[in-house]
Amino acid sequence: MDDLRETFGEVISSYSRAEALEDGVLVDVSAIAKEAGISFPVALTRAVWDKYVEVPPRVIGQDEQGRLWDVLYMFRMAIPQGPNGPELRYRLHVRNDNRDQIPPED
Repeated sequence: MDDLRETFGEVISSYSRAEALEDGVLVDVSAIAKEAGISFPVALTRAVWDKYVEVPPRVIGQDEQGRLWDVLYMFRMAIPQGPNGPELRYRLHVRNDNRDQIPPED
């Protein structure tokens, strides 16, 4: 830690995970993640929650619990195939309207 201070100087500001959860910037989904086989704490950003978990108005046949499960389960399935590093990307189709078509892959 002292090496970091020597290189970068004193910390000007910090924002903890706990503060982000309290502010609503992060949404703790650790309990459901555990059910999906993920043993570490998991939080989604508010943007991810709003776009992929929250069900848009007038969309039928969807609920938040099911959508959250899909996000976490697909994440869990992607972990063994992903690279060892700070980022893991995976595809997930989330229906945000009442159309039945799945968009083509890029």
